[in-house]
Amino acid sequence: MTSSPGTEVLLPPASGAWREGDPPGRRRWHARDKPLPLEAGGALPGVRLAYETWGRLAPDGANAVLVLHALTGDSHVSGPAGPGHPTPGWWEELIGPGRALDTDRWFVVAPNVLGGCQGSTGPDSRRPDGRRWGGDFPFLTQRDQVAAEVDLADALGIGRWALVLGGSMGGMRALEWAVSHPGRVEALLLLACPAAASAEQIAWADIQLHAIRADPKWCGGHYHDAAPGGGPHVGLGLARRLAHVTYRSEPELQARFGRSPQDAEDPWRGGRYQVGSYLDHHAAKLVHRFDAGSYVVLNEAMNSHDIGRARGGTRAALRRVTARTLVAAVDTDRLYPPSHQAELAAGIPSADRLRVIRSPYGHDGFLIETGQVAALVRELTR
Repeated sequence: MTSSPGTEVLLPPASGAWREGDPPGRRRWHARDKPLPLEAGGALPGVRLAYETWGRLAPDGANAVLVLHALTGDSHVSGPAGPGHPTPGWWEELIGPGRALDTDRWFVVAPNVLGGCQGSTGPDSRRPDGRRWGGDFPFLTQRDQVAAEVDLADALGIGRWALVLGGSMGGMRALEWAVSHPGRVEALLLLACPAAASAEQIAWADIQLHAIRADPKWCGGHYHDAAPGGGPHVGLGLARRLAHVTYRSEPELQARFGRSPQDAEDPWRGGRYQVGSYLDHHAAKLVHRFDAGSYVVLNEAMNSHDIGRARGGTRAALRRVTARTLVAAVDTDRLYPPSHQAELAAGIPSADRLRVIRSPYGHDGFLIETGQVAALVRELTR
């Protein structure tokens, strides 16, 4: 990295994961008291989930809502950035008094996914013998992640969720909850997610994984104790650039940036276009707050997503869902296109017609169009 005279560049840590000794922020933790059996075989010892809550659990536990985050999200759904939380809440406008998830009525729980890097057990975490997992962290599936969340629900005294909701990777886990544990999900909101990862979605993820693993600083996944600047930031940044293009729509990028150069830079002489600068910005943000190892583990778990695996196929699996269900697609989503959500809406017996979120923003519309998402939440909880 370079800097202009009189400025100092802050090198990113080897891993952007939350670590013991960092400010806890709003996080709480639940530690499983026995190893977690994994779908691919073996077991993961020392499992701990970080989570945040809003509101108060009713004496009968009937007012609990589970919010599940997407790939680079975390448990901080609502609240400001600050010590322990590098970014503000990613669904800030959805949770709080008088909002769709009214905390005077609902007890909202948001865990950081197993394999993540913001307080839950993942590649940056230490094994029982004190060494970091690094590249030896085991392969996880969505079902493993939900199994860890079931353990958290049991610890909190929640036998049945009034609502489970999530988008993208969070939607995959929400669907897995409703199929694996139909008696524990009363209502379900699925946003911009499929019944199974498609070949194209796996292909996009595969390129990102290759970018990270090709970084000389990847070191087989064992880089977490390197000095600042010593992690696979180039690879993670490339992965983020590619992913971000799939998260937005072509019309939006054209309308925002077109072919405009960045400030006074001349693209014909090595300068950048505005859209390139935009991608650089998002890459730089991610390497300061995320872990490349978690990015690999979570992408592999998303690639494994197939609700019909060992259940007689997709149709048979979807028929297990008993929750009142709404499925919503983003009309401009090119990563998880509306046809994937149409399959879910058609296959879940309790689902209403497919709902469509109108947005110019592509896949990220499920995060940005909070007014439309709030209307869906209110429809399920009225």
